[in-house]
Formats: sequence, C-alpha cells, structure tokens
Amino acid sequence: MQLIDIGANLTHDSFDPDRDAVLQRARDAGIVQMVITGASREHSPKALALAQAHPGFLFATAGVHPHHALEYTDECDAEMRTLHAHPQVVAVGECGLDYFRDFSPRPAQRKAFERQLQLASENGKPLFLHQRDAHADFMAVMKNFEGRIGPAVVHCFTGTREEMFDYLDRDWHIGITGWLCDERRGLHLRELVKSIPANRLMIETDAPYLLPRTVKPKPSHHRNEPRYLAHIVEELARDRGEDVATTAAITTANAREFFRLP
Repeated sequence: MQLIDIGANLTHDSFDPDRDAVLQRARDAGIVQMVITGASREHSPKALALAQAHPGFLFATAGVHPHHALEYTDECDAEMRTLHAHPQVVAVGECGLDYFRDFSPRPAQRKAFERQLQLASENGKPLFLHQRDAHADFMAVMKNFEGRIGPAVVHCFTGTREEMFDYLDRDWHIGITGWLCDERRGLHLRELVKSIPANRLMIETDAPYLLPRTVKPKPSHHRNEPRYLAHIVEELARDRGEDVATTAAITTANAREFFRLP
C-alpha cells in the first residue's frame, strides 16, 4: 500500500532523539508522502525546514492553532506570509477554533482564524482546519469567507453527524485519525465514516498524539508515529466495508489532489 499521512506533528520535541529513524520506519510502512503540521510561530518554520530537508517526501503547513491565537500579531502574519512563499508549504493552518480547552480567549481565537482565512483567500492554498466544541462559531466565521477560499479539510474529525454533514455539504474534506480505533471514544465514528464520500476522505496520524489503541504491542512511551497509519486504514476500510487496498488508494489520491503534491 502507498499511504499519505496528511497530519503529523513531526517537529514535536518527542521526535528529537530519533526523527530520522521515525521517517525511515514510515517509509518501511508504506508512507510515500507526509504533510508536517505547522501550528505556531515556533513550529511552522520548523515544519518548512523539515520539508526542505526531505524534498518530495515531506511537505508542510504553516499556521497558528487556536491554542496559540494570542501570538497571531501583525508580525506573525508577516512571518506566515513569508513561509507561504515557499512551494513546500502546501496549506494554510492548522487554524480554527477550540472551545474545549480555551487556552486562548475566544475573541482572540476568532481573530487569528479570520486572519488566516484572509491569507488563504489571497494565496489560494487549501485550508487545514481545527474545530472542537466550537461548531456554530466555526461555521459562522467560515461563512464570512464563502466563495473566497479554496479546498478545506477538517482535520482530526471527531464530531457529530450533523457537524460532518455541514462540512460535506460545503464540499470540505474529512481527516480521520486513530480516534477511530478507540473503542471508548470513537464508536460513533465507525458508523459515520460510511457516509463520507470516497472523494472527500483523507487519513492522518496526528502524531505524536492519538496512538491507535489497536496497535499491539503498545509502545512503552505511548508516542504515536506515522508508521501506524496502516492501523487507521485497516479500521477505516473495515468500517466502510471496503478492501484495505481500495481505502488506501482513494485516500492517497485525494491527498495528492487536495495538497497538489507531485
């Protein structure tokens, strides 16, 4: 199988001791390309640097996660625009709203989100979106940019049926993670993924987070990494009633088209 991980936080410091080995294990597991998530002023440049060090294999997003919304100043906006001038940066984000943790004030979250949507409306790049417990405000902000932005993926989808169809009704993509493999929290997703059109489905690990609970034996450090994407594909295929090779092929093709990967 050839797989593409559309969301891996490989600049996370937990990968500092063995990042090259992690990349090699990913290759050995059938990962042919990865998009490294840039989610702050600190880590977006690191994501680009990592992508530049592995041309054709790694790509990057550049943005500011709602947890870091307060850092989205004019200077930050200029930094993001500089990063997006590089062809290895293939999407705006991770950006959006997170009212579950509220690490940043909600008005600041909305302002940072709007500024990044403005950036996407200008540069034409797809959006890598985050939404947790903020659906109504998230949709309201996105509606203000209707007709001005290009493709969008709601990454790490864990929401409700109503939320999912709100996204699909607008032709956005859905990113599925190892949350699907969690028999405690992910049960509702097993039914929902059957309704995602084949051309709107993508997969991601969100490493080092969300280690699939189906991984056996479980690594002692509980760190997720891209090589475990195969576990997600297997679960996803089973839930959708598809052959694993079919699910792998459609998600890989979707990722290439969405992020305009070579």
